[in-house]
Amino acid sequence: MKITKVEAIELRLAESEVLDKASSAQDALIIKIHTDEGIVGIGEIDSCPRVAKAAIEAPFSHSIASGLGRLLIGMNPLDIRVINEKLYQSTFYYGRRGLVVQAMGGIDIALWDIAGKYYNQPIYQLLGGVFHKKIRAYASILFGKDGDETCEIGKKWVNKGFTAIKFGWAPMGQSEKMDLELVEGARRGVGDENDVLIDAGCCWDTMTAIHRAKQFEDYKILWLEEPLDQDNLEGYRKLTSVSRIPIAAGEGESGRFAWRDLIERGGIHIAQIDIARNGFTEAARIADMAEDHGLRVVNHFYTTGINLAAGLHWLASRKTAFIFEYCVEETPLRWDVAKQKMEIDGDGYVHVPEGPGLGVDLDEKTIERYRVKTTGR
Repeated sequence: MKITKVEAIELRLAESEVLDKASSAQDALIIKIHTDEGIVGIGEIDSCPRVAKAAIEAPFSHSIASGLGRLLIGMNPLDIRVINEKLYQSTFYYGRRGLVVQAMGGIDIALWDIAGKYYNQPIYQLLGGVFHKKIRAYASILFGKDGDETCEIGKKWVNKGFTAIKFGWAPMGQSEKMDLELVEGARRGVGDENDVLIDAGCCWDTMTAIHRAKQFEDYKILWLEEPLDQDNLEGYRKLTSVSRIPIAAGEGESGRFAWRDLIERGGIHIAQIDIARNGFTEAARIADMAEDHGLRVVNHFYTTGINLAAGLHWLASRKTAFIFEYCVEETPLRWDVAKQKMEIDGDGYVHVPEGPGLGVDLDEKTIERYRVKTTGR
């Protein structure tokens, strides 16, 4: 079997619907890898779609600065580790971290999807087997404008069956009063019998984060996520050494070398690995390293159903997985790119897809509706 074509399909909502907020489902980059045996693998890249698309479609520059797509043509898609190494070495001068690794991650998802379809097995089986056929889900959503609106958001998602809710980003970080009001509202809305998770959105300096972690103890939050800038590893080390609340981070990290720094220098407690920024192959290596250091691993998901399915397969194969990020912000790209919806059950759990590969299919009508059309050369 050989790869014959690589497609990088950019999707985007109408410009009037694209808002200035921390949401990564206003556009998307979907990968399709075609083979000479008719098997097509699908993947997704969580990055800046237009730039990641360029990294895939770029022509040859020189031996260690090549576009990714051209490197795949003619290769056996089942040689996944071989392909990953080739992509890494062929982009050595402009890759190794960030966007290029994210693009490699989306390609890797599509390769594993092909492998699952070829062997007629779900990806979790190819990853070594399943620890969890279903995983408790938390509703992931942005804060309201204040504590009362956040409270109402919490009530809404508890009423829809979730037993854990995560609130994130602005307006947290504006003031101490607002920070405490938001967390109080979150706890009030979710209720004492359910879990609250707080995503600070990288909004504080080190000393403020240490102070907030202490202040939030009374609200019994499940974890405090990304309270510091992602590069403030020394700050993370200081915070995690004193915080009684577990500190979660890592959604912005791509590749095991970036993750090694966060795990070993930052000392975080929970590793949030986004499959659409790393791929299955790299995520498995990262998770092994994290678990060897005593961390628990969870997914990060704020994009489309392709990444949702990928995260489920990956977490199903990890012993330390205990909860699943299930973004509930409502956009057409979130819910309509994949035909299968993977909704939570009556107990607040989401089940892992059982079909071959990812176990989900693209909705081609949605792809056509939101596909960015290019003109010219």
